[in-house]
Amino acid sequence: MSELPRNQSSPAAGEPGAPVLPRRLLLQGMGATALMAASGCSTASSGFDALNLDYGSTGSIKPMRPSISVDRQITSPDVMYAAVTDGGFSVPEVPYQKIKPQFRRQIVVDPTGEAPGTIVVHTKECLLYLVQPGGEAIRYGVGVGKAGFSWSGRANIQYGREWPTWTPPREMIQRRPELVKWQNGQPGGLDNPLGARALYIFQNGQDTLYRIHGSPEWWSIGQSVSSGCVRLINQDIIDLYNRASKRNPVVVI
Repeated sequence: MSELPRNQSSPAAGEPGAPVLPRRLLLQGMGATALMAASGCSTASSGFDALNLDYGSTGSIKPMRPSISVDRQITSPDVMYAAVTDGGFSVPEVPYQKIKPQFRRQIVVDPTGEAPGTIVVHTKECLLYLVQPGGEAIRYGVGVGKAGFSWSGRANIQYGREWPTWTPPREMIQRRPELVKWQNGQPGGLDNPLGARALYIFQNGQDTLYRIHGSPEWWSIGQSVSSGCVRLINQDIIDLYNRASKRNPVVVI
């Protein structure tokens, strides 16, 4: 093999006479270069420095909480509060745009700490929570008792009724004599104050006379207007009634 003359450099890659590297060695070299760049080993400027990228470790970042569950009965408000036929009655559409978003049915992270199945009513917030497994709750906006008519404590749902009969208490008839016509009960219907459903609250086996019920007066949600009972939009009480079972614990605070 002839030697190169002194002071003469080897031909550059691509020039005539330059040595040809096997393809396998070329690929190995390219792979090593890429690996060094990916591992942060490369110190050569690559054009990305101007982007001010953060190459810090992500090991200290806590994983995000899983997204809220999906429920086919908790969807867009135009679907949840659309007109519905139930029990032979045509429940009218609710103009949900006039109701504050926090009072519309939704799934939230459970703030109560109560066991799944518990119904929790926050009277000051005008919110009702049905606690779900997995740290979530279904939240509904409610109307609650006005001053002097509120009730709080722990109790249970004794039973429920669809399109219940409403019988005004004697004390209410005394305050509002026009209700005497319903002293034996007002049949269920769209104008009935108990709405489409009612859940009856008992404490230590005794009827508290307080109810969780529907109401045709959707505009009263988020207010303290009732005679102590907890009222929901008719579409919401139907949803809650379908989820609640007998003896659900109830906490009113």
